[in-house]
Amino acid sequence: MKAAIFSPYLDTLGGGERYTISFAKCLQEMGWDVYIESSDKLILTKIQKRLGINTTKLKVVPSINRGNGYDLCFWLSDGSIPTLYARKNILHFQRPFYGTDGKSLINRMKFFRINKVLVNSNFTKKWIDNEYPQKSFVLYPPVDVRSFKSGKKVNTILSVGRFSLLEQSKRQDVLIDVFKTLFDERNSVLRKEKWQLIVAGGSDVGRTHYVDDLIQKSKHYPITILENPPFVKIQSLFSQAKIYWTAAGYDVDENTKPEKVEHFGITVVEAMAAGCVPMALDAGGHREILNDSNGILWSTKDGLKKQTQEIIDNPRQLNALKKKAVNDAIMYSYEEFCKHIKEIL
Repeated sequence: MKAAIFSPYLDTLGGGERYTISFAKCLQEMGWDVYIESSDKLILTKIQKRLGINTTKLKVVPSINRGNGYDLCFWLSDGSIPTLYARKNILHFQRPFYGTDGKSLINRMKFFRINKVLVNSNFTKKWIDNEYPQKSFVLYPPVDVRSFKSGKKVNTILSVGRFSLLEQSKRQDVLIDVFKTLFDERNSVLRKEKWQLIVAGGSDVGRTHYVDDLIQKSKHYPITILENPPFVKIQSLFSQAKIYWTAAGYDVDENTKPEKVEHFGITVVEAMAAGCVPMALDAGGHREILNDSNGILWSTKDGLKKQTQEIIDNPRQLNALKKKAVNDAIMYSYEEFCKHIKEIL
């Protein structure tokens, strides 16, 4: 059996691409011959280096011809609805879309050839089901939780996310501001106990002055800006860090601009698996992952500052959150993802 895989954003190698390639990998492990559309002949090598996914048995073709000639087509949508021609077609949405005229007559006709619509969270589902004529199914993103282990912890706060000012900014600038404020306080525990902030992420696609601005903001503080680290480095950082910060969606009204908040939060789950207690903005998909027993949701800079101070001052609470986070991360494992794909097919 032949499967075709398409993503319009494959070269960015972000969370959506991990989802797409993991779907391809699950199919391959089930015995499918899997073909991925890309004009980049080195894309599989790049995927393996950045995402840590073994791609040796996957194949790359210039075009999958919208699934024509394939038994299955998995298509990641950019909001538009393609006409697909495989025997079975799966359309996937990684983010909310609205205002696309998704229920137009032409789109309704295209949906006759789509067997399943998949989304990555209930947050995304709410918007997709309102915009398009076919109800979607939630298949949470796969996280390679077994690749993330809790190691010897050091006084590090970590943030991982693409350095970008495009549609969804991870707002690393907010995190740097909060860290600096905490560090500058009189009798600062961050300064006394030599805490550091490491901000890591991809910048090789669409790099702008934003990264340079972050570097400039970080001067004279124990803050490291790490660009384009390989997957093994990310694993190591998560293993050692005690706390994970993310500000994706900060200062955004998710009811009017849902695309600008985190739709799920893969790095939050990676942090959980590594025993790195997540502190995530109270918005979007973060609410589906975190609760009072496995992490912390925050809403304002002052809130993040206060909650970070409290958790650092309370090692017992930090350890309890860590243990529950590690346990809860299993439900988002690659194995669970593949099991659900079998059910869907």
